[in-house]
Amino acid sequence: MVKHSLVGYDGSDASRRAFQFAIDLARCGGGRVRVVSVLQVTEGGADACALMMADSGAQRAQDLLDELTAIVPEAASMVDVELTHGSPGDVLLSQVARHGIDHIVIGHTERGALARWLLGSVSDNVLARAHVPVTVVR
Repeated sequence: MVKHSLVGYDGSDASRRAFQFAIDLARCGGGRVRVVSVLQVTEGGADACALMMADSGAQRAQDLLDELTAIVPEAASMVDVELTHGSPGDVLLSQVARHGIDHIVIGHTERGALARWLLGSVSDNVLARAHVPVTVVR
């Protein structure tokens, strides 16, 4: 039985669907959902670097929780949130051992082959390297 799911959340429709799926699963089994939002800084990302330095983590975490409770009103009692910086796939996979995650739920958006080659795919990365079950929500 799944007790602690992890959702990678970026505010996209796919990540909102993944969050909803994880909440529904948690309701069925009395579990919890850990929602992680990752700001990825790429080379030349001066705006992202400036945002990281000026960022108020506590306010962003509250904003994220507010966004999630707008999707599922009772989510606050079932959800832990974390906002962090790094490579999304690496960050999500590092959460598994650190927080006792037994299931990952991730959204998938359709991209063309060129975009996938240039930018990579977080869902492909997680699927290839995860040591716990992964559900990809489309």
